[in-house]
Amino acid sequence: MTLRLKRRAAPRTWTIPRKGTRWVLRPRAGPHAQDQSMPLLHVLRDLRKIVRTTREARLLVNAGQVRVDGEVIHDLARGIGLMDTVSLAAPLDEHYRVVKNPRGKLILVAIPPNEAALKIGRIRSKQTVPGGQVQMTLHDGRNLLVAPDSGYHVGDTLKMEMPGQKVLDHLPLAPGRLAFVSGGSHVGQLAHVERIEVRNSSQPNLVHFKEGFATTKEYVFVVGENAPILTLTAGASR
Repeated sequence: MTLRLKRRAAPRTWTIPRKGTRWVLRPRAGPHAQDQSMPLLHVLRDLRKIVRTTREARLLVNAGQVRVDGEVIHDLARGIGLMDTVSLAAPLDEHYRVVKNPRGKLILVAIPPNEAALKIGRIRSKQTVPGGQVQMTLHDGRNLLVAPDSGYHVGDTLKMEMPGQKVLDHLPLAPGRLAFVSGGSHVGQLAHVERIEVRNSSQPNLVHFKEGFATTKEYVFVVGENAPILTLTAGASR
């Protein structure tokens, strides 16, 4: 598959103008779906604007100045998606988390240095593997092996230390929890879970919020109780 994409066909989650050069870089197949991620080049050049050209961006990543989720990245086509952290080494020494704004666009939110190694991941699925352990797949494609009695369920959120993926905290999807809405008409909002509606049909389960709306369970990303455990405020984004 080619690594270029027509600008007019770029996903609506990207914050790029629809007019300009004909081609843009396509994110390489990886942790996030194409329509839910943007290439690292776009983050550096178009969002953060610390480089002006692809050549300048390549020099930056080849020097090991860019980390994503704690790992040095050299691939400008690496897909960057929801809840990923992007760190720029000195002299910039800047750290960002990727979230969505109320228009559903992927944006950068400035975070303190002590959060650069922290990430939250939503459990997307789980299955039993040989050896009696349970394999959990997170929203960004990461796989974790845990004991069968760990108490983790699909829809729960894990706070991890990167890049080692050490689990620091478990945030279950339950009434009273604060959640970030990652899709639908209320995308980008923080709301408190009121109840979970399980449907015995092909229709998706719903999560109802105290704020007076509901959305599909897939869009609910638990981030804390009374306040987010990590910085998600879009007001600090660039």
